[in-house]
Amino acid sequence: MSQIKPAAKSAPEPEEIKIRAEPIELSQLLKFAGVFDSGGEAKHAINQGLVKVNGVVETAARKKILAGAKVSCAGRELVVGLYK
Repeated sequence: MSQIKPAAKSAPEPEEIKIRAEPIELSQLLKFAGVFDSGGEAKHAINQGLVKVNGVVETAARKKILAGAKVSCAGRELVVGLYK
């Protein structure tokens, strides 16, 4: 009897979030992108180690984020870009 293997979870599609100027603080970016409703919720998630920046867990809410950074949290992947 063969068993059906569950499909591998695919990575979430990256969403481009455009900012006017860099750097932007990590907690502000998460609030601006709509991942969290408030900066306090964003800071809590960051402090709990639930946010990754460029694949590395980040626990500093005031971490400066630049264009090109990849931020993942709450099942979303964000790529930061600049308005031109």
